[in-house]
Amino acid sequence: MENLKKFYRFIIPYKKYAYLNIFFNILYALFSTLSFVALIPVLKVIFSEKREVFAEPSYEGLLNIKGYMEDYLNFFIVDKIEKYGDFKVLMLMVSVIISMFLLKNVFNYLAMYYITFLRNGVLKDIRNVLFDKIVTLPLAFYSEKSKGDTISRVSADVDEVKNSFLAVLEMIVREPLTILFSLVVMLMMSAKLTLFVFVFLPISGVVISKIGKSLKKGSLKVQQEQGIFLSILEETMTGLRIIKAFDVEKVFAKKFEDSNERYYHYSNSLLNRQNLASPMSEFLGIIVIGILLVFGGYLVFIDQSMDPTFFIGYILLAYNILTPAKAIAKASYGVKKGDGAANRILEFLETENTIKEIENPVVKNEFESNITIDNISFKYEDQLVLKNFNLNVPKGKTVALVGQSGSGKSTIANLITRFYDVNEGNISIDGVDIKDLSISSLRGMLGVVSQDSILFNDTISNNIKIGKQNATDEEVMDALKIANAWEFVKDLPNGIHSNIGDSGNKLSGGQKQRLSIARAVLKNPPIMILDEATSALDTESERLVQSALENMMRNRTSIVIAHRLSTIQNADEIVVMQKGEIVEQGKHNELMTKNGVYKMLVDMQSFE
Repeated sequence: MENLKKFYRFIIPYKKYAYLNIFFNILYALFSTLSFVALIPVLKVIFSEKREVFAEPSYEGLLNIKGYMEDYLNFFIVDKIEKYGDFKVLMLMVSVIISMFLLKNVFNYLAMYYITFLRNGVLKDIRNVLFDKIVTLPLAFYSEKSKGDTISRVSADVDEVKNSFLAVLEMIVREPLTILFSLVVMLMMSAKLTLFVFVFLPISGVVISKIGKSLKKGSLKVQQEQGIFLSILEETMTGLRIIKAFDVEKVFAKKFEDSNERYYHYSNSLLNRQNLASPMSEFLGIIVIGILLVFGGYLVFIDQSMDPTFFIGYILLAYNILTPAKAIAKASYGVKKGDGAANRILEFLETENTIKEIENPVVKNEFESNITIDNISFKYEDQLVLKNFNLNVPKGKTVALVGQSGSGKSTIANLITRFYDVNEGNISIDGVDIKDLSISSLRGMLGVVSQDSILFNDTISNNIKIGKQNATDEEVMDALKIANAWEFVKDLPNGIHSNIGDSGNKLSGGQKQRLSIARAVLKNPPIMILDEATSALDTESERLVQSALENMMRNRTSIVIAHRLSTIQNADEIVVMQKGEIVEQGKHNELMTKNGVYKMLVDMQSFE
């Protein structure tokens, strides 16, 4: 229930539905009890052989409530029979019972009607908050977590909360009140018999609790394993080309089958324990009903302290407790089972975002003078990637970062964009530390073109408009022309409104990269970061993309991370990196004459 309390903030916007649900559940529980109480007069009419006329009894307080109820009922029935006859009174009583059951079911429907808005509203808001969390958490978080596990939390775990954890909302008022109202009437009918029921309830509660304790642990295993096989599925679909190329379909199928087998066993164990709830509570209930029948029979036939019709009504009420008791037992199992899923959701929601904005951050819309990287150091976990790194990038200049793989080039791009934060030192734009800038204004000044062309299953237009949401079709086409992409887009059946498929798989690598450039062009940022934007392209595509990049970088400040050194020979400054430090710095011709690391890298690529 502690986890349920943590979900209260999601319930508050829908509290009016909760109040309406409680109101109609109270009426349902009341009429559920009265519908069984109403059977007693019918039994009186059918089975009573006495037709003595009683005087209307007087009420003498709660201590004598049982005697008053019996005497008044006898007076009422005999009086009505004397006036209207047995059959008419029976018809009247049957009409009352039918009305009671009708109202009971109408109120039940209305209670369920309003709880539906609450449950589905809570689920909608949980999913929205989870998605917001997914897009706001830093990239470092996802380097430690699998995508499948995250997807499992948003889909499977939320569904589990819906099916079991939030199911308790439907019965949190209705079932306990039905039991309470029934017990109150039963207590008035016979305090001695009701004592057996009071003994039964805690015993059954202890038994059910003992069985249910292992459910939370079992549920957690199920949810974790589901995350594992979803992760395998996601990786398989992403890397299907490699899996087929290396003929390892069976290897990946075996990985999935092993995970699915574990999920199968965990699920069986969990559901079998959960399925004990209903039969166990019913069995315990029928034991008590049996005891009540024996003891009640003694009170009716030997002690003669209880009217037979009241005893039959009492047994019906006692049995009426079994259904809500079974529901509560099942719900308690559901809470235990859903608690594991709720834990995983809450763990995700409570994950701290390490990339934080300060209070009242600086909002900066224009780039004026320079980017300064001042004595920064950075490490991924325990591995130091940058050490005491310094760099100044003046406005309007192109600075290229080169070096072997692992030298820290791409890390610079990740730090400037604040995908990660530096461990030491600082990065500033126009003298303002980027940690003091609002993240929105920082990234608003930056355009990024990466080695991997990340496109979405949508139209070309919508992919380009990520750079500028309110752009017109003409602006999109202009950006495509600058990026040398219009030549192939104009020939597509639907032009800029053509769908490019999942991850843009309907296009070639060079075409996808030019769309990425067009997206950055449309954004028109003052600072461009190009992270090995041509390294994955063939010669012809590289020529077109390089031309597009030169068009885009004109009159802009650019930081170019390059693997192919032929693409950066015209840079205003080339920074050669090795193991996170600058080993050489200067223009292309200057570095070539030094006959150092840069020349060695150029020679390795056979560049003259």
